[in-house]
Amino acid sequence: MKTSKLFIAAAAALLLSACSTPKLGYFQDVQSGQLHQLQRPTYVKIQPGDKLSILVSSKNPELAYLYNLPVVGHYQSSTSGKGLTTSTVTNYTVDAEGNIQFPVLGKMHIGGMTRNEIAEYVRTQLVNGDHLKDATVTVDFLDMYFGVMGEVKTPGRFIIDHDNITLLDALTRAGDLTINGVRNNVLVMRTENGQETAYRVDLTNADNLYSSPAFYVKQNDIIYVEPNAKRARESTGTGNAFQNPSLWISLASLLTTITVLIVK
Repeated sequence: MKTSKLFIAAAAALLLSACSTPKLGYFQDVQSGQLHQLQRPTYVKIQPGDKLSILVSSKNPELAYLYNLPVVGHYQSSTSGKGLTTSTVTNYTVDAEGNIQFPVLGKMHIGGMTRNEIAEYVRTQLVNGDHLKDATVTVDFLDMYFGVMGEVKTPGRFIIDHDNITLLDALTRAGDLTINGVRNNVLVMRTENGQETAYRVDLTNADNLYSSPAFYVKQNDIIYVEPNAKRARESTGTGNAFQNPSLWISLASLLTTITVLIVK
């Protein structure tokens, strides 16, 4: 009889724990009116292998044309049988030393620069070298991405389209974490200078998040949200079977019935 009571007590405890509400929110330590020290915005900096477009414009388009890469036409077939041509400006690919070959100006070192720094650097070279006094330079990223994997609603690769993307921005693009995603141990893998560094971020703790080197996302970052224990157990057919309170209640009830019959 004592054994059956122990089973019933264990089943009741498990049922209560199953009915409790897990803490799934972010910033669980934040109080109303509380201040947190934020990092200075970190802007994406150009690395070897990155691609970008640099467009020089001027009041004199013919003169500005000399300082732009050639426009390439692409021929496409159509159902009507007539050819269609689309034009795109070719892009710059940063070499292993962080350099690009710029029309007329030649080799330029832009590794480690932000978009605004590159634009100002090219403009200064054009103006100070008496090439183009009224030059306007526009720089855009091309083919620069970060990846989000694991327990998010829409994992995948996402384009970097502006200068400073936060980890929260990145996870928002992936549709946020699923209910099974571990919020206090998000992994960010970052490759820089031929080395890969791992950062662990606790989304439930504001200070930990804001102070992390991974708060601002960089190109080629991989963000991984690991599954919680319940989700991991689902990888096997009976992984969560013994976590079901009804199973233990049924077993306790069966044991109680057997015990009563034996006693009688």
